[in-house]
Amino acid sequence: MKKTFILDTNVLLHDPRAMFSFEDNDVVIPIYVVEEIDNFKKELSELGRNAREVSRHLDTLREEGSLSKGVKLDSGGTLRVAITSRTLPPEITTDRGQDSRILAVAVDLQEKLGSTQKIVFITKDSNLRIRADAIGLETENFAPEHIEVDELYTGFSTLDVAGTDIDAFYAQNCLTLPDPYYSPNEYLVLKNRDNPSHTALARANLHDRQAMPIPTLKHSAWGVRPRNKEQIFAMDLLLDDSIKLVSLVGKAGTGKTLLAIAAGLQKVAEERVFQRLLVSRPIFPLGRDIGFLPGDVEEKLNPWMQPIFDNVEYLMGLTASRKNEKHSRSYKELIDLGIMQIEPLTYIRGRSIASQFMIVDEAQNLTPHEVKTIVSRAGEGTKIVLTGDPYQIDHPYVDSTNNGLIHVVNRFRGEKIAGHVKLAKGERSELAEIAANLL
Repeated sequence: MKKTFILDTNVLLHDPRAMFSFEDNDVVIPIYVVEEIDNFKKELSELGRNAREVSRHLDTLREEGSLSKGVKLDSGGTLRVAITSRTLPPEITTDRGQDSRILAVAVDLQEKLGSTQKIVFITKDSNLRIRADAIGLETENFAPEHIEVDELYTGFSTLDVAGTDIDAFYAQNCLTLPDPYYSPNEYLVLKNRDNPSHTALARANLHDRQAMPIPTLKHSAWGVRPRNKEQIFAMDLLLDDSIKLVSLVGKAGTGKTLLAIAAGLQKVAEERVFQRLLVSRPIFPLGRDIGFLPGDVEEKLNPWMQPIFDNVEYLMGLTASRKNEKHSRSYKELIDLGIMQIEPLTYIRGRSIASQFMIVDEAQNLTPHEVKTIVSRAGEGTKIVLTGDPYQIDHPYVDSTNNGLIHVVNRFRGEKIAGHVKLAKGERSELAEIAANLL
């Protein structure tokens, strides 16, 4: 049975091209959604940009036919803008009038087309999905690439081999892979099938179908050494200059941000591969002005960037102890020397960032479109590192399965210039690890 999808406002503000994502089915946009879109179009933010793009798409379709009757889409379906005079019963109507009118359009279509078509209401608002379900509407979240976090690509695989194969790997620094079905820059845990404690860590070389040793296995960055296999894999990706995009996913305390900053300082201050370490994180929500706090831009950013500063101060302390210095230097010295720069993502649009080691922390709070905007800013010689925990999301219309960080992992899995590792073991402290698992 053909389907008719009714779209809520937040779906289009999340992805302006969502109206083209339903294959050969029919798409209906209530007129009240267009009114709400109109309220956002003058905003100088990501929502404003998305609202203007939605308006342009609808206006282009209007030139091809009547939106009230339906315009044919390239996918084979149709799109139309609908209106209704129906009102919902007062007991299920809230003060948010537009939501109720949008639901009324869906109810009206279900009565008119329910016998011939399946009606599905699409919204990213969980409360609105509950209300729609309560009045008998089938409703779904908008998640075109729905992949559970537990099923997410980890960046490494376990390969059971004979003990002699592991001995040969150590002796010859390579091992022929039984099959070529690995992703670029995927890591391998070679495990003796007869003795699970007899293992080796390797990196898949798809060109030669070989498991190769990890060149940075015993390396440290700015005094930080990896503490588990996932951190070893992450450090190797961070220190490999040929890999331009790294994504690190893991719960709190797994070392994502610390490893990224340590590698960045190593590459900028020690090896001089990049001109500057650029660190940023979404000032939620992305695109909102960073006002309402006293002081200049730097002072406004301090509360948002304090987790970054904590990591840098820790690393500076490690450096001081390694050099037997009594006092560690402040992160402000790195900023004054031009080694490190802290910036909000708010004003990144239109920039071209060249020769920099760029870290975007808390990337799980970005939408797929926002991540595209950030990654497409990378100029010649720039490396971008995205870190985040999909289970700690503050964005109202982004969830653990459909956010910018997960979007990057899925889309870049097959690219040679990208690498990904999912970190699992917490290393911050025993208390932090227990809290992350139990709470």
